[in-house]
Amino acid sequence: MSTGGSPAYAVVVPTIGRACLADCLASLAASAGPAPCEVVVVDDRRGPAAGHAPLPLEALGRLRGRATVLSSGGRGPAAARNTGWRAVDAPWVVFLDDDVRVGPVWRAELTGELTCAAADVGGVQGIIEVPLPAGRRPTDWERSTAGLAVARWATADMAYRRAVLAAVGGFDERFPRAFREDADLALRVLAAGWRLEPGIRVIRHPVRPADRWVSLRTQAGNADDALMLRLHGRRWWGRAGAPRGRLRAHAAVTAAGAVAAGLVLAGHRRARRGGGPGVGAGHGRVRLGPDRARAAHAPRGRHHAADQRRHSPAGRLAPAARDVAPPGRRAAARRAGAGRRAAGPRAALAEGRTGLMNGDRPPAAVLFDRDGTLVEDVPYNGDPGRVTPMPGARSALALLRRHRIPVGVITNQSGVARGLLTMDQVRRVNARVDRLLGPFDAWAVCPHGPDDGCGCRKPAPGLIVAAARELGADPGDCAVVGDIGGDMEAAEAAGATGVLVPTALTLPEEVRRAGRRAPDLLSAVRGLLGDAVPTAGGSRP
Repeated sequence: MSTGGSPAYAVVVPTIGRACLADCLASLAASAGPAPCEVVVVDDRRGPAAGHAPLPLEALGRLRGRATVLSSGGRGPAAARNTGWRAVDAPWVVFLDDDVRVGPVWRAELTGELTCAAADVGGVQGIIEVPLPAGRRPTDWERSTAGLAVARWATADMAYRRAVLAAVGGFDERFPRAFREDADLALRVLAAGWRLEPGIRVIRHPVRPADRWVSLRTQAGNADDALMLRLHGRRWWGRAGAPRGRLRAHAAVTAAGAVAAGLVLAGHRRARRGGGPGVGAGHGRVRLGPDRARAAHAPRGRHHAADQRRHSPAGRLAPAARDVAPPGRRAAARRAGAGRRAAGPRAALAEGRTGLMNGDRPPAAVLFDRDGTLVEDVPYNGDPGRVTPMPGARSALALLRRHRIPVGVITNQSGVARGLLTMDQVRRVNARVDRLLGPFDAWAVCPHGPDDGCGCRKPAPGLIVAAARELGADPGDCAVVGDIGGDMEAAEAAGATGVLVPTALTLPEEVRRAGRRAPDLLSAVRGLLGDAVPTAGGSRP
């Protein structure tokens, strides 16, 4: 079952009738790309449906004819999602929360990801952007919500194969809240032998208004942590990439408080003077439980350390948002990225300093074009036997690995869209490249043609955003090495630093436009590491 050559998908949105549902559905309707074959809105409000306010299906516009409303009887989001996916026949099911807004080309990005998904990929996760207030320090609740941006497999935007959901039994309805039920499902999918991959599509998740008691209500999440411990063992936090809660600290503070209260009631003055403040301090430290733990992993500033696996919304997701921005916003983002680079590598070269990307530190990761950069360019090559490394490729990669800098490959393979290659052939050629020059830490492949309108094909920034996300890096902290102008344009669009290594096939205009270029791969890498300044005007013979 497919739509226009792309895998068919259904969208499931559980809701309790909040006003934000209209914005979610409207953004889904306005997004460019193949439409879902069905939109299932699952009403999880308690009580008879006749007493509920109608859901705003008119926000779906032209998609309204594809919409279905089901009721799950107020049994929680896990049960609501099960109700939704079991009612559809599409091979892929995408779960959205009712308080998110999808990006302007979300549908196009999604179908591209599903098309590229290998047979053993059971799910593809979207990128979650959480806007935080400007001009003031975010509250714990706001920072807790921002923690969604670094969460693994969050069902705010998660696509699963329907067959995988059926094989593992779907969501465990013993999780009654919107907490841990998505991590539980993902761990069971992984245990069944499937892979889960990050995507490049972006949603926006605004912070909902909350009262002063919201942190207290989140304490109920400790029960879900206890269930996860029972189901998945003591190491589930690490496998799920989840911050550990402070249940032991809660128990210790509670016990201390009980002892102090008993001593005070018994007339011990020292306990009255000393025990109260101590318990209060402990309570202040652990008062938020899982909410506080998530907030601790949420961003505090605009950028994160380049070597951290998890990203901040402003660091990792702002470049991803540029990927799906409409033309006006994308142009503004490119100008902003160019301004940032002007203060880094280009200014450093102009002033005769080292070639370091930011004047004082190397890139967080280096992403290479494949054909014409790492290996000789054989048009539409589907034969692993024809793979030949470019001169200096092994030395350049070895130098990066000695510096412990992750390396990845980003490659357009339009031969798939043109019918000249299959994805299996692309994977076999990539495996040969990996054997000769690897191991590489990330691969990102676009199988689309120039007219498909995807966001991943260079010069669009999607491949860079996806590879950087897999490596745990901000695209703006990465370098991109390629042999044509499209590689440099993609780097600029993603906010990354581009280094052109021209070949005989590189157009003279592309060489002139390149802000940074090197005569060969080893020189390019040395320049990025500060070992040597790349030659400003050289080209390869």
